[in-house]
Parts: sequence; C-alpha cells; structure tokens
Amino acid sequence: MSTDYQQAREALGGRLRELRFSAPGGRLTGTQLADTFGWNKSKVSRLENGRQTPTPEDLRGWAEATGQPEVYDELLARLRGFESHIRSWRRQLASGHKAVQDTHLGAHVDAHVFRGWEPAMIFGILQTADYARSIFRRYAELQRSPRDTEEAVRSRMRRQEALYDSSKRFHLILWEAALHALICPPSVLAAQLDRLAGTIGLDTVELGIIPLSASLKIPPATAFWVYDDRQVIVENWHAELWIDDEASVDTYMRTWTTLRESAVYGADAHGMISRARQALLPH
Repeated sequence: MSTDYQQAREALGGRLRELRFSAPGGRLTGTQLADTFGWNKSKVSRLENGRQTPTPEDLRGWAEATGQPEVYDELLARLRGFESHIRSWRRQLASGHKAVQDTHLGAHVDAHVFRGWEPAMIFGILQTADYARSIFRRYAELQRSPRDTEEAVRSRMRRQEALYDSSKRFHLILWEAALHALICPPSVLAAQLDRLAGTIGLDTVELGIIPLSASLKIPPATAFWVYDDRQVIVENWHAELWIDDEASVDTYMRTWTTLRESAVYGADAHGMISRARQALLPH
C-alpha cells in the first residue's frame, strides 16, 4: 500500500474521529458508536486510525449516527479520492466482474494510444470468449466473488471493438510464457493462439513477444497498461493501481520501452505463436 494512500486513509480516519467527538448530542464513545451499527468495537478504532478502509455505507451511517448527515458527501469525496488510485479487488468485485469490465470499457473509449505488457496470459482485448470465460471463472474462485461470467465475457468482447477503430493504436508486448499457460483447456488455448496470430495483421495492433530465451535488461514482472502516456493501470493480486502522477507514469513508460527491446515482431512473433500452437497437438 502506498504511503500517499495510507496517509489519505489516516486523514479520513482523523475526520471520522472529529465527527464522533463533535456530535451535536454530545461526544460518543467508540463503544456507543459500534453498538449503533452492531459492529465489533475494534472496527471503530481501525477506521479512525486508518487501519481499515470504510465503505460508502460505513460513512453514511457514521455521519447519521453522529448527527451530522450533511458531511456524508465530503466523506465520500475523500474516500473516492484515494480509492481512485488503489482499487481493491474485494470492493471492485463485490457485484462480480462485469462492473470492472465496464469501467475498463469506459477508459478505452477515452484513450487512443495504448501500451501494454503481459507476462502471464493473453491480453483481455485479444482474448476469445472461451479463453476469457476460463479466466473469469478462475479469478472469481480466487477472489470469492459473485459469478457473473457471461455478463463479464460480453463486456470484454465489446471492448474489442476498439481494435477496429482506426483512431486507436495498440502497442502490446507478451512474454512467451503466456502462449503456453494452460489456464484453460488445451483446445481453448489452441483457438486462442489462432486468434492471436490473426491480430498480427491488424493495422491498429503492434504485437511483440519476448522469447523465454531472450536476454533481458529487467525482470518480466507485473502486467500493466499505459493509456495515452498519461495513466497507468497495474494489476496486483489484491488490487488494481490507477496511476496518473507524471513521475510514476514515466517509470512505467521506461519499463515498457526497455522490455520492448527484447521483443520480436512480425514473422518472428507469428512463428512463436505457431510453435506454441503445434505443441498442443497430440503426439
């Protein structure tokens, strides 16, 4: 968790404490406030000390319980301010994967130049429906989130319309390992590789693949997207990071450029995909 994020969470916690102390009917104890909600009293302490992120419902209840409902909008704005940078999967997937896909769909509409790095699986925007279905099912199991697989797949497929928009350009780099990762049945991966090979001919897509045998200047670590050289989205196991400060974006741009130096393109990339596809054939 970033220092800026934690400081913002602690500041929000301090504001919650102020509201508890200044309740019009008199100062409330943490125990009194917890009893109002049926919470464990330790939750009040965790929220006020920035050790737990409140939900919008927590904030609304807090404002009303302290007799100051008019401050809810202020509290929510504070929460949205730092959550816009670190978006936990627990919160994002509370209603399933479709909402997350719709958010990315909106972000794609507004941008024109995309740079992506993916070391472990095929980019979402290049996935077949069956491959995407396998991915969503695996992640729903991992994150213990609602199963809305078909709705999420449809949203992901709509995002792929951007590949045929002449105003957009996708500069994408995969690690060769992604061509072999059996996160789905072999038949599904085979169809996915066929689809991937076909994208090499699109004039909106530049697809590079870094061979496992390539000499690397930096480790092929976490996946990320750069939108119009102004915003980066990074996926971790617990959260997505939405980064827009110039220095951090520059770091990811340098990372992408460095990784690109090890990638192969065109016929060489197509050959790697073909070999991965052939490896799936029964011997």
